[in-house]
Amino acid sequence: MPRDHRYTPQGVIPAVLLPFGTDLEIDEASFRKHLRDVGGTPGISGITINAHSTEVASCSFEEQRRVLSITQDEIGDRLPLVHGIWADGSLEAARIARMATEGGASALLVFPPAPFTLGQTAEMALAHFRRIADASDLPLIVFQYPLATGQGYPKETLLRLCEDVPTIRAIKDWIGNVQHHEWHVRTLQALDPPVSVLTTHSAWLLSSLVLGCKGLLSGSGSVIPDLHAQLFAAVERNDLAAARGVADRIAPLASVFYSEPWVDMHNRMKEALVLLGRLPRAVVRPPLVKLSQGEIARIRRALVAAGLLEASGTTERKPAAASA
Repeated sequence: MPRDHRYTPQGVIPAVLLPFGTDLEIDEASFRKHLRDVGGTPGISGITINAHSTEVASCSFEEQRRVLSITQDEIGDRLPLVHGIWADGSLEAARIARMATEGGASALLVFPPAPFTLGQTAEMALAHFRRIADASDLPLIVFQYPLATGQGYPKETLLRLCEDVPTIRAIKDWIGNVQHHEWHVRTLQALDPPVSVLTTHSAWLLSSLVLGCKGLLSGSGSVIPDLHAQLFAAVERNDLAAARGVADRIAPLASVFYSEPWVDMHNRMKEALVLLGRLPRAVVRPPLVKLSQGEIARIRRALVAAGLLEASGTTERKPAAASA
């Protein structure tokens, strides 16, 4: 798919999972099927790869390149691809940015460098983003972490980033604080040009969207992209009753996926796809480990409560029709 430099990251952009075989290598056949399943969902506006959901921290540079190539081959002619930039150093981040740009990505999702957990300054954040922007002219999405992690950007730093790096077109907002989240929505989307706020507050998605976010980017979209699309559309047309109905179906899954330890959120999503018959196995790379049977049973109950699985077995139910 030719890169569209006018692309504005908005709408529903699921972050897909990356299946592995029992040998811990990428299961390409299962990944292609997963891409087709998610990419064929009506109402989504893009796909995110090489991010948290694909266990990018355990993937080499060449594996990330292969993930992009497979995705481009499978669905790149139909959907914009958002490519994660996960690197502890800015030089490696720029190398990944160049690779993603050459491989046909439409936007780059920039994760904060891990050393920022020990402290950061605005100059450090600016240097990191400028290095990436020098390597690629694609739209950038700032991944905004909770400030308590040390990797989140204070308000003043974020505003400087948006002012000094003009290719920043959106943030993926995981700030975890309602007042601060609303400040992002009101302030960043009022800039000229506006910077879209894409929520990833998947544990309280309805509450987040009604604040006025321009989209959502979440790993749980790998399991329920249809529900995300229905929820976003209902909020966009101010149909609160329909939105609440969809949110009621999402709630049991959110409570399971986003329980502690958070590092297992995508591990749980893989198990959900196995229970739904969409993946053959749920294999994660170390240090993640296989979930207990008790936790898998909890995921099954959540799928039943969401109306995605029959209580008596593993037959996937058809989603309820969205309100007009």
